[in-house]
Amino acid sequence: MMIRGVRGAITVEEDSAAAIWQATQELLQALIEANGMVEDDVASVFFSTTPDLRSAFPAKAARDMGWTQTALMGVQEMDVEGGLAQCIRILIHWNTTKQQSELQHVFLRGAVVLRPDLSLEQKNNLNGRSKQ
Repeated sequence: MMIRGVRGAITVEEDSAAAIWQATQELLQALIEANGMVEDDVASVFFSTTPDLRSAFPAKAARDMGWTQTALMGVQEMDVEGGLAQCIRILIHWNTTKQQSELQHVFLRGAVVLRPDLSLEQKNNLNGRSKQ
C-alpha cells in the first residue's frame, strides 16, 4: 500500500460560509465517489482557499460529513496576479493500492481551467460508466 495524493478544486460564487461549506462538501463527495475512498484509509487532508475567501474554514465541511478522525489542515493560497479567484482546493493523502494512473482527480465549476486535461478525462470516465 502506498500513500497517494488526490487533488481537486472547485469555485464558489460568493464569499459566504454556506457557499464555502456546500462547495467543499460537493467536491469532497465527488473525490470520495470517484476513487472509492473511506475515511480510515485517509492519512490527512489539506484544504486551501484563495485570499478572497475568508468567511469559513472548508475543513468544517469534512467534519460535518463525518470525517472526525482524519487530520485536516486549512491554508491560504498565494495571492498571485491573474490566479483563479474564489477557489477551494483539496489535497487528500490517501493510503491505497491503486497506481498513480488510477487516481481520479476532480475539478469542478470554474476550477476546470486549472486542469482541463483531467476534466476531459473525468467526462470520458463518467460517460463510460453510464453506458455500463
